[in-house]
Amino acid sequence: MTRADTDRAPEFPSPPLLEFERVSFTYSDGQPGLSACSLTIREGSRNALIGANGAGKTTLFLHANGLFRPQAGCVRYSGQSVDYSRAGLRRLRSDVGLVFQNPDQQLFSASVFEDVSFGPLNLGLDPESVRERVEAALDAVRMSGFSDRLAHNLSFGQRKRICIAGVLAMRPRLLILDEPMAGLDHAMRKDLLSVLDGMHERGITLFLATHDIDFAYRWADRIHLMAAGCCVAAFDAGELSENATALQNAGLPLPDVVGLHRRLVEEGVTAGGDVPRSVRELLDSLTQRSIR
Repeated sequence: MTRADTDRAPEFPSPPLLEFERVSFTYSDGQPGLSACSLTIREGSRNALIGANGAGKTTLFLHANGLFRPQAGCVRYSGQSVDYSRAGLRRLRSDVGLVFQNPDQQLFSASVFEDVSFGPLNLGLDPESVRERVEAALDAVRMSGFSDRLAHNLSFGQRKRICIAGVLAMRPRLLILDEPMAGLDHAMRKDLLSVLDGMHERGITLFLATHDIDFAYRWADRIHLMAAGCCVAAFDAGELSENATALQNAGLPLPDVVGLHRRLVEEGVTAGGDVPRSVRELLDSLTQRSIR
């Protein structure tokens, strides 16, 4: 498989899984949230939402699973406008799971089992099915054996994984995570990334917000750039260099590896062409070049 093959975004013949069409929303105190925001998420893709604080990322997520309702525009899921009735929202939230940045906003039961089982119980599942879902979800986030533990006695990183397990127990098609890496040390970030990759391999579409442009560049299939409540650019991650002006206008830098690669090209150390997606990938290419 060539580099071009690995960088090319997957083909998605089906309709968008999630679609925002010119969605606007203003908070009751007059604070702007979204402004004619349009955005598309394709099933099976990994998506990074980037933008400065106050750009509207969290507001967009709250619309994605029906916690907020557009004041103008339309949100569609699987090709259909979101149904804001109680039954419609229950169906939507069983398919679209949202994990908040702060796990303490999402954990409310005493034990881990009670917390993770809350969603499946609300679906009306029998106790055995609920237990199976809880065990599978905890196993997916590497928290098996924690079901009897008190949720609020766990570490910050463990509580984040319990929140993800609670959403996974609903068997969602789309998992949305607001700054999932925030507050985690390097080891916990690496572990959580492995968990997310495992979910993607099982067919779950991922959509997460991050301030880490380097992470977004090396991990995502698609990058969506928010500014002033609007998605001002959306592109395949491999096309990030071509969107440098949009990033700069939004107050965001290019990934470090892009600047490093450009400098090495200028110095004649390496050839031009595709920009590596990480420093490790760049070092590997330099090593192979030196061997040849």
